[in-house]
Formats: sequence, structure tokens, C-alpha cells
Amino acid sequence: MISRNLGLFTRTYSIMKRYRQILTVLLKYGFEDLIDGMRVESYLESGWRLFTKKPFRAHHDLSRAARIRLVLEELGPTFVKMGQALSTRSDILPHDVLEELSKLQDRVPPFSAEKAKLILEQELGKPCDRVFSKFQDEPLAAGSIGQVHYAVLGIDQEVAIKIQRPGIHKLIEVDIQIMHHMATLMERHLELGQIHQPTRVVEEFARTLDHELDYSVEASNLERFTRQFEEVPEVYVPKVYREVSSHRVLVIEFVRGIKPTRREALLQSGLRPKVIARKGADLIMSQIFIHGFFHADPHPGNVLVLEGEVICYLDFGMMGRLDRQSRERFADLFLAVVQADSVKAAEVLLKLTQSHKLIDRLALEREIDELIDHHLFRSLKDLEVGPLLRSVLDLTVKYHLRIPAPYFLLLKAISQMEDLGRNLDPDFSFSEQAGPYIRRILMNRYHPRRLAADLWETGSDLIYLMKEVPGEMRELLKQVKQGKAKMELEHLGLTPLIETLERVSNRISSAIVLGSLVIGSSLILHAKVPPLWQDIPVIGLAGYLVSAVMGFSMLRSMWKDRHRH
Repeated sequence: MISRNLGLFTRTYSIMKRYRQILTVLLKYGFEDLIDGMRVESYLESGWRLFTKKPFRAHHDLSRAARIRLVLEELGPTFVKMGQALSTRSDILPHDVLEELSKLQDRVPPFSAEKAKLILEQELGKPCDRVFSKFQDEPLAAGSIGQVHYAVLGIDQEVAIKIQRPGIHKLIEVDIQIMHHMATLMERHLELGQIHQPTRVVEEFARTLDHELDYSVEASNLERFTRQFEEVPEVYVPKVYREVSSHRVLVIEFVRGIKPTRREALLQSGLRPKVIARKGADLIMSQIFIHGFFHADPHPGNVLVLEGEVICYLDFGMMGRLDRQSRERFADLFLAVVQADSVKAAEVLLKLTQSHKLIDRLALEREIDELIDHHLFRSLKDLEVGPLLRSVLDLTVKYHLRIPAPYFLLLKAISQMEDLGRNLDPDFSFSEQAGPYIRRILMNRYHPRRLAADLWETGSDLIYLMKEVPGEMRELLKQVKQGKAKMELEHLGLTPLIETLERVSNRISSAIVLGSLVIGSSLILHAKVPPLWQDIPVIGLAGYLVSAVMGFSMLRSMWKDRHRH
């Protein structure tokens, strides 16, 4: 697997040759500042730049974002895939770069039918014509990782065969090693690299590519999706043929349908666009909030409409997964934003994210409030949920919060489905469609069975903790006795807080003493305790005098503190 070799940067000829090629392309498009900032020269042979052309001035009129896109397209499939993966990461990249990355296309020519048949024979262990009675040489589609051919399995079963591109695994493995090394240099030498931690992004991307390069994973996704909706007539899932599939070949049922963007063709076939929009939104909501396993790329090219307004999904290589807690937190955020509750939205957003810094919560609430006001001036029917949620999550960049990757896949799926719904039905309201699912997931929290399960789980954890703590304590004490365990405590930035607490405690003590003096002096005066002066007890009078001095001193101290801060 590619992700297992990330930490192994080997200076083989193929890797160093590809590394020089990548840096040359970066120089070509004017990213010399990035190369200098990473201090990459020390990892290559001296003088490599002497044989490299200076940055081409032909691209000086293009924006930096456009040049980033051109770099990725010129560097090939792995970098195009990385750009497409980053096109949803508004927590890392600015909007102008995201817009350019969304234009990235897999401009890879198809490989020959002869190579495709050879791969099929290698994977199936028998000649292609013994398995498929018909094989169309011209591919239906070609991508950076594989291409799809139409064929007939057996006598009459129409299928689509996805065949992995020859040599793609080795190419991607080399590119990923170089990406990870460059990300390490960014974290080491660039300030933005330390904030965004690009090595984690590359590692996450490598795991995604591991799944995409193993077609058996996509087959498993397809089968799980089938079980998920086997009782739902509104969705159709193509059948996968495991017996003629492998890690490099995937054979699924060929489905004929109409693209949802072809409105006229839908109407001519007697299909109702408004019903399709509603069913599509219901299916996405069901995938996200009920099952927690959803199609993460439902763009029009991956969706077909069949007879009876049945929705058929294609390409199950990119799937999102959310556990119950993640679904509930996203539902909380969705509801808080739609209800314009900035305090609740900020609270949920902080639960969704990760940060090791103190966050100015009031400032975060204020900015969320402004965003909500900006979007909610329209009616709920006209509210664009995807852009609103994305704007809220974009605040995480400013506050250096990290959002788990599944939430970006979730936003991508929602935004694509919302756009598709509005194209099918101008009156389509995603927030209205999502309402019942949000209420359902929130009400499920208080279902007796759920409460009982949570109580049982908490009790089991507590019992386990009680059983484990004595043994762990014995081990800890043993290490302390042997001098193997040390504990160091250091507080940073607590001095002002400690001084404030000391000042407050001193004032409270002084107030108690002052109150006691006043009460005691009053009792002495009332009892006429000698010695007396002008028939007034001297001790009581002295008590009043001391109380007055103490009270004046406390007021003076508080007045100074107020004007100091």
C-alpha cells in the first residue's frame, strides 16, 4: 500500500529524476519563492538549477491561483487528483485557489484496447473472449487511474468494465513519496506549513488513493450501498460481478438512463423534474443522517434517472463515513445556523474541530452572527444551505481550527445535490427537505432505547475503569519508586490570573473583617461597655474609626484598578 511507504524517502534514480521534473515545472510557473522557502536544494545534487530554465514570463499575466492549476495539470495524474481533493478544503486554501482547482480535469489520453484486454486476461486468468462475448474497443470514459469499456458478459448481460491504467501504481507511489517529503520541508521551514500541517493532508490523500487503486474496495462500497437501500424502490444500485472482478478490474451492470441535467429529455420521457429533485435530496439526507455512509461525489455525471423517477448512482470510489456522534453534531450545527443561533453554532463548531489554542469565543460568535445575517435575509425557501455552511466552516481558517475530512466530503455532497435540485426545480428548498431528517436525528437522542444504551455503555466503561485503575496505579507507583517516572508541571501565562485571584481573596477577607468590626462596634455602643467618653464607649468609637479607614482604602483600591484596566 502507498500509505505505508510515506516515511521512506529513497534517493533512487527514478525518484530524483521525477523530483527535478516537479521543481522545474514549479520554476517554470514562477514559484521560485516556494522552492527557496523549502530549502530543497540541499536534498538534490549541487548545480541542478544551472540546467533549469528561468521562470517563463509568458505566465506573468496569470494569477497565482491559475498558475497553481497549470502546475498540477502539467505534473500529471497524481497531482491532478491531489488538486481535486483539495478543491473542497476551504480550511486550507483561499477561495480563488479553490475556484481554479474546481476546474481541474483528467486530461489523460486513453490507453489502447490491446493493453486493456491484456490486463483483463492477466487478472481473470483466461482469454477475454472466453468471458465477454462482446468488448467495445473505444472506452466510454478515461480517467487518470483507469478507463471504462462497454462489454457483454456471457450471452446478454450488458456490463461496464473499469480497468486500471498500466503502470499507474508505481507512478503514484513515486509522486506521493515526493509530495510527503516536500510537505515535511514546508512544515520545517514555512510558517503556513506549521499551521496547516501538509504532511497530514498528504497522508490522508495517500489513504484515499490506496482505496481508489484497489477496485475491490469500490466493489465493497457498492455492495454495502445495495444492502443499505435494498428496501427502497426510489434508488437503483448497479449489480457488481465479483467473479470477474479483481483489484485492478471492476465489472458492474451497465445501466441505461437519463442525466438529470437533460431537463428536456426528462420531460419527453414523462419524468417529473420536481419529483426527481425531491427524491434526490431525500436520498442524500437518508445516506448522511440515517446510515452515515454516503456517496461523496453525486455530481450529474455520476447520477442517472430511470423510469419512475428512480435514482441510480454510479462510481462508488469516493464514499463518506460519519459515526453517530458526528452526524448528531452536524445536525446541531445545521439547526443552529438555520435558526440563527450564533451562540449554539459556535459551541457546536468548536466541538466539531480540533485546536490546541485558546479561542476568542465571543469574536467567533460575532462573526457567525454576521454570516447568518448575510445569508438569512432571504426566505427559508431561497436559502442556499451549502454556501452558508461552508462560510461558517471557513471561519476555522482564521481561528486555526482543524476540521475532520469527512465533513468536507459531506459539504461537497450537499452542495452538489442542492445545485442539482435547483436546476431541476427553481422552487427547490434543500433546508425544507432536510428538516424532517434533522428533527429525527435530534429526537432519537431522547428515545428510551437510546438512553438505555448510553447508560449501559457508560456503566460498562465505568466498571472497566474501576477494574483497571488499581493495576495502573500499582504500575505507576512502581515506576516512581524505580525512578523511571517523572512529573513536571509548568504554567504559562497564569501570573495575571493568580494576581487577580489573590487581590479578590484579599478584598473578600477585608470585607469580612470590616463587617465584623462594624457589627462588633455597634454591639459595644448599644451595651455601653466602659470606658466611656461623653457617655459613648471608647472601644466602639475606635472600631467605627478603623472601619471607616478600611472602607475608604478598599474603595480607593477598586477605583485605581478600574482606571488601570
